Amino acid sequence: MEVGDKAFIIESNRIVREVIVLKRSRDFFTVRFVENTSGGIQLRASRLFSSKEEAQSCLPKKQVQKRTGFRSPYDYL
Repeated sequence: MEVGDKAFIIESNRIVREVIVLKRSRDFFTVRFVENTSGGIQLRASRLFSSKEEAQSCLPKKQVQKRTGFRSPYDYL
């Protein structure tokens, strides 16, 4: 990744957002969100993805809870 490149990050472990690389300092990158023109955040290189599909593949999968049905408190007597 170089300065000016577009990248993607996973925000709050659930949302993929597009960012622009502003600065690189060793293993850290300063990025700015595409929607917001002021400010920025600093991230490690491991948190940046080159494509949206690559970032979405790293999202945690939703856990499906298995329901066994309704049990009345009287069932336990």
